[in-house]
Amino acid sequence: MAKSSDGSGTVIIKKYANRRLYNTETSSYITLDHLAAMTREGRDFKVIDAKTEEDITHNVLTQIIMEEENRGQTMLPVSFLRQLISLYGDSMQSMVPQYLEASMDAFRRNQTQFRQAMEGAFAGGPFAEIAKRNMEMFEAAASAFKPPRGGAAPKDAPAPTAATPPRSEVEALKAQLAAMQEQIDKLK
Repeated sequence: MAKSSDGSGTVIIKKYANRRLYNTETSSYITLDHLAAMTREGRDFKVIDAKTEEDITHNVLTQIIMEEENRGQTMLPVSFLRQLISLYGDSMQSMVPQYLEASMDAFRRNQTQFRQAMEGAFAGGPFAEIAKRNMEMFEAAASAFKPPRGGAAPKDAPAPTAATPPRSEVEALKAQLAAMQEQIDKLK
């Protein structure tokens, strides 16, 4: 990662009163789309208000999520949003950020382990093409989670241990697994 003007590796982005964003590392104006891309690439950045020097990274990241949701890339179910809003001002509010962060960390670990298991199990074998398609489906389902974002479970739900893809994708994977089993049976 390239060093920024503050020497920490964190890119400093200045937001001006006219709502323009200035990347101090590249000395150029950028858009929220650029910041979303940087997030997906794992680049660390900090957005500061150019006038007050206040850290407004949280607000800008929230704005990026809102823009993604408005583009039809909805990932946050209405029930989740309602639950999240209801926790503001609640005595549990201070625990929510750590819970969401731990949930996303667990999801990412599970996603990585699943990807490695699938690649290792089918690499170079007769089912490599099927495995490749399955991985593409899995990655399509999980691609919305590339930027660190989280989801909350109901208060009485256990901590999540794995991500659950949408039903249609699960059924498609089941159908592909059944087809693979048929092919294995034919090879015997």
